[in-house]
Amino acid sequence: MPVVLDPDAAAVYNAFLEANRPPYESGTPAQAREMYLAARFATNPEPPELESVKPLSIPAPHGSIPARIYTPKRLRNTSGLAPCLVFFHGGGFVIGDLDSHDVACRQLAYEGELIVISVDYRLAPEHRFPAAPEDAIAATKWVAAHAKELGVDAARIFVGGDSAGGNLAAVTALAARETGPALAGQLLIYPATDFAMNHPSHSEPETSLLLTHSVIKWFIDHYMGDADRNDWRASPARATLAGLPPAYVLVAGADPLRDEGNEYADRLKQAGVVVTYRFFPGQFHGFFTMGKLLNQANIAATEISAWLKAQG
Repeated sequence: MPVVLDPDAAAVYNAFLEANRPPYESGTPAQAREMYLAARFATNPEPPELESVKPLSIPAPHGSIPARIYTPKRLRNTSGLAPCLVFFHGGGFVIGDLDSHDVACRQLAYEGELIVISVDYRLAPEHRFPAAPEDAIAATKWVAAHAKELGVDAARIFVGGDSAGGNLAAVTALAARETGPALAGQLLIYPATDFAMNHPSHSEPETSLLLTHSVIKWFIDHYMGDADRNDWRASPARATLAGLPPAYVLVAGADPLRDEGNEYADRLKQAGVVVTYRFFPGQFHGFFTMGKLLNQANIAATEISAWLKAQG
């Protein structure tokens, strides 16, 4: 598939090259986290003003899961309760945190007129698979169980995330199909769905940009170790997909995860799941959080927010 970057995406990519930033895999996970977090100041748009942003601690078997709850000034209330998006950040299961995706969560809360709860799941290699999906599932169950005290309508809970977070949202939706809670939808922003990594987009030079083919391997090696990469909690593409809630699937053209995202969207449709599919052919992996530099990111946030509203 020929890939031509949009002019603004090409300019951003060239700026990253000129900065001569070392690749994540050349250092330690801790160094990669610092580098990733620092980059947000150059790429994140101005955050909208919300009613409140507060820390949250979610009980878990290992202790607690840090989280953050975003409440906009305008909410779509039903009897005083609002819809809620439980959000999982991207970062290859190794980097990223509540701060790296703070602005994205503020945007979705503001434009979607709903509560967003961002979950700081455990990261690898300190906590390998299946720690991340265990935290994602546990956090979603807790939000549903405590919906009323959080001001959340339990019938309108969504899960979502980008990249690794999209993987966790897909996995959580699969788990919830079996054991609850009933979800209103799943937001999958260029999700990782298949750790076999044998799709053509995993070997095309045009897709190995900010998320390079080598750093993906570094991320997955840290995350999975010797665990089975065919486990559906790692590769949700290995599961049967019937009976899942409506999905919004966003895919970027210059992205190693492009083909698996496309295939997952197709398989969801074939399984009878209602799918809203959005393709950004000239953007690279990671563009969604770069609204300061890439207007397509802001367009994506607005369209996603409209989808969230349309679900109820």
